[in-house]
Amino acid sequence: MRARDHGLVTGIMPPGARNAITDVPGVRVGHATVRRGEVNTGVTAIIPQPGNLFLNKLTAAVEVINGFGKSVGLVQVGELGTLETPVLLTNTFGVGTCVNALVRRAIAETPQIGRRTSTVNAVVCECNDGFLSDIQALAVTEADALCALDAAEPTVSEGSVGAGTGMSCFGFKGGIGTASRRIVVSGRDCHLGALVLANFGRAGDLVLPDGRRPDPEAAPQAERGSIIVVLATDVPVDQRQLLRICRRAGAGIARLGAFWGHGSGDIVLGFTTANRLLHMPEGDIIPLARLSDDRIDDMFRAACESTQEAILNALCSATAVIGPDGATRPLLAHWLQRHASD
Repeated sequence: MRARDHGLVTGIMPPGARNAITDVPGVRVGHATVRRGEVNTGVTAIIPQPGNLFLNKLTAAVEVINGFGKSVGLVQVGELGTLETPVLLTNTFGVGTCVNALVRRAIAETPQIGRRTSTVNAVVCECNDGFLSDIQALAVTEADALCALDAAEPTVSEGSVGAGTGMSCFGFKGGIGTASRRIVVSGRDCHLGALVLANFGRAGDLVLPDGRRPDPEAAPQAERGSIIVVLATDVPVDQRQLLRICRRAGAGIARLGAFWGHGSGDIVLGFTTANRLLHMPEGDIIPLARLSDDRIDDMFRAACESTQEAILNALCSATAVIGPDGATRPLLAHWLQRHASD
C-alpha cells in the first residue's frame, strides 16, 4: 500500500498516471535485492533514457543540502551540468563496486572511452544501512549492479527493495519511494517525478500531511541517516533552472519534519530528458530550449510535493527486515492501520 491508500494526500498538483518517476517518458527503474542472514541491502538503478548516455548526455544538476555522504560523480555533474551514465543507489560500502560496474558497461558500449576520448563520469549515491544490515560484509557485487540495470522497467517497486532494503526513516522502516506531478506546458502534458532512498529523520519528528505525529516508540537519537532524491522531468530547462528545482526538494523533506542534522547526507540529483548534449557536438553553437522563468513555480511546487509523497510511499510500502543482533524497525503502515480512525 502507498500513502494515498492510507488517505495521505500530499499537495494540490495532480500526479502522473503511475505517480512515479517513470511517468517521465523513457525513465526506467530496476532493483537487485540482497538478503541473506544479517545482510539486508542491494542496488537500485535509474536509467534516464534508452540508448548510449555517454554519447548523448542529459542536462543535469545537483544540490547538496547537507554533504555528509560518500557519493561519486556529483562534482563533475555540478561543474559540467551533464549526466552520462545511469544512476545507481546502494549502501555506503557498495559505492566503489557500483562505480566499477557502470564504468565496465560504459566501456562495453563505447570502447573508445579512456583511450581515444575522455573517461566516463559514473554516478553512484549511497545511504548507510548499517543498523539493519551487516555493512562490513561488503555484500554488493558488480553482478548485483548489472542485475539492477538489466531489471529496469516502467513499474517501480517500493519499500524494502534494492538499495532501500536495509534503510530506516524517522525511526520506522524506510527504503525506496517514488511519486510524480503532471504539469501542462505550452498545452502539452509534462511531468516531474521523484525517486527517493529514504534513510533519514529522528524518531518522533515525522509529521504526516494531516498533522499527525506517529510515534515509532523508539528513543530519539541524533540524525545520522541520509536521503538521496533523484528528480526527473521532460520539461526543457537549463542547468541553472534545474539546480533551482532541485533545491525545492528540500522543502518536501522539511515538510515531513526533518532538519538535515549534522550526520545526515541529503543530496538531490536532477535531470531533464528534453535537452540532450552530444559528446561530439557538430558545431560551435548548441541550441537549447528553456522554460520561461515566469512558469517555473509549477516546477518548484512539483519538486516539493513529489519528494514529500515519495518519502511517504517509501515508509508506507516498507516491509520488515531483521538485521544484526535482531535489529528491526517498526512499520508506519502498521501505525496507520492502528490509528485509522484518529
